[in-house]
Amino acid sequence: MEGILPLWKERGMTSHDCVFKLRKILQTKKIGHGGTLDPDVDGVLPICIGKATKVIEYMVDSGKIYEGEITLGFSTTTEDVSGEVVEEKAVESPLSVVEIDAAMAKMTGTITQIPPMYSAVKVNGKRLYEYARNGETVERPQRTAEIHTFMRTTEPVWNEELKTQSWRFKVICGKGTYVRTLAVDTGLNLGYPAHMSDLTRLASGGLSKEQAVTLEQVAQAMENQTIDNLLLPLEYGISSLKRVDISEAIYAKVKNGLRFPYAAFGLSEMPEEEIALFYNNQVVSIYIPNPKEKNILKPSKVLRNE
Repeated sequence: MEGILPLWKERGMTSHDCVFKLRKILQTKKIGHGGTLDPDVDGVLPICIGKATKVIEYMVDSGKIYEGEITLGFSTTTEDVSGEVVEEKAVESPLSVVEIDAAMAKMTGTITQIPPMYSAVKVNGKRLYEYARNGETVERPQRTAEIHTFMRTTEPVWNEELKTQSWRFKVICGKGTYVRTLAVDTGLNLGYPAHMSDLTRLASGGLSKEQAVTLEQVAQAMENQTIDNLLLPLEYGISSLKRVDISEAIYAKVKNGLRFPYAAFGLSEMPEEEIALFYNNQVVSIYIPNPKEKNILKPSKVLRNE
């Protein structure tokens, strides 16, 4: 079995749980996911099967779209609703939409984030969530993130009894963005502790909510022998790369991993990033600039060599 499955991950499950269940349903071991989702978050989880596992990294690198909710009034250890409250400040009167929108606007473009303690970032060979679970603190590395769009999608709701204020948002962002931290930092811009009170991933790896199917639907398709109808081709995973079609003669050398001057692929200039080589309308290899040889491209990953 080979292909890309746009899975809709339900809440209460880890991304690994989904892979574990799919291995049983699909009766194959070679399965991986493209981009972890927290257990409390639902949404699109790209699943790569068979040879398609070779393109996971390209899907992880692509942009993502989320919708969720920010709540002002208290922050938590995990920066979302699952954590313990660490700071509180009552929202005595509602903030205006002008103030909120201005604070969100400051978070667009290239921003710097400090990963949450409850995240999978490694520091000294150990994941941050492992330190957090042991009650340890460690200096966290700063990271840059690209926020293309970050906008409020509902009117803010002020809870007079709880002294909190919440509103829903939509964000289009680049790889490695911590949306939980985006919510927390928006609160800081407004002078309040905050947390991400809800989150759904609408798109990831070029896959959208409209394409996604549940584990139940996958199991049903296996039972009905219609699973191929749910799988997208491996090529879907490298759609963000420049496509270059090659001849049979070039393919005979490409499948053996030979290096080439860029002109051999019909290119007018040396590419700066990876290119996807296609033969007979199928991607066969990923080539990258060779830093040791001027104007020479070398194979980064062979995807097909039959």
